[in-house]
Amino acid sequence: MRFCLADVHMSTPCAVHDPIPHASFAPRVDRWHRRTAGAAFALLDYEEAVRRARAGDVVYCDPPYSHSQAILYGAQSFDFEHLCEAIARWKKRGVSVALSIDGTKRSGAVACRLPIPKGLFEREAFVNCGRSMLRRFQMNGRTLEAEVVADRLLLTY
Repeated sequence: MRFCLADVHMSTPCAVHDPIPHASFAPRVDRWHRRTAGAAFALLDYEEAVRRARAGDVVYCDPPYSHSQAILYGAQSFDFEHLCEAIARWKKRGVSVALSIDGTKRSGAVACRLPIPKGLFEREAFVNCGRSMLRRFQMNGRTLEAEVVADRLLLTY
């Protein structure tokens, strides 16, 4: 996460947004701190996470989204099928995995197709993310009623 030096509001990588003032951000951080007490977080490559994860662990994966981030975050070289192979190895060892990835765009009119292996995930849910940040940037102030997106949340448990 980033903060603008000029007004100390939280910032995002692109587009106009309603920043979170630091006065309301601080209580959120305090709540998050209490809720995650005792948890260990690691920022690392998923191959390293595969080696470290043990039965009973929960791994959250948030890879580049192929339908909306193909030119961002190094997504050109990201291999979704390889990630699914890693998730299958975790699952076999008793590690629970939550994966957020492309869901729907154009207000649900377009479902993002992905090569998701049958039987890898036990549950799938779609999370309404509101208006597309990327489209907001591209459309330069034009209306976005048809640009609501939903992320797909896949769970191995």
